[in-house]
Amino acid sequence: MVKITPNPPTAENLSSYTTLDSKEHREAAERALNIHLSPDAPTKPDTQDGQVFSVAPGLSNESVLTSLSETLASANAMLDDFAFDLEGSRRHVALGIQQLIELSTLLANRALDNIEPTS
Repeated sequence: MVKITPNPPTAENLSSYTTLDSKEHREAAERALNIHLSPDAPTKPDTQDGQVFSVAPGLSNESVLTSLSETLASANAMLDDFAFDLEGSRRHVALGIQQLIELSTLLANRALDNIEPTS
């Protein structure tokens, strides 16, 4: 029977790299545990209030409104594409939702216009 694959190459002597120094391993393990289990480690925020998502604190009104405007524009484009695949009363509902999104976009853009730009 003919062997299809060749024999693997012979490995170099790696014994100088594979010696186990238990003191170094123990120190590394203790450092890792101290990072994760240290009482001085910062605690994770309490999320028991049921809140899954949040907006990063410290954002300027301009940043929030810009993000809102872009999100509404995306929702408007998706609903526009979806509405023209529908017929009858479902299409009217989708176009009504699209109109609410468009009105919200106008309000967000007006608020952006009223805010003085930060440099």
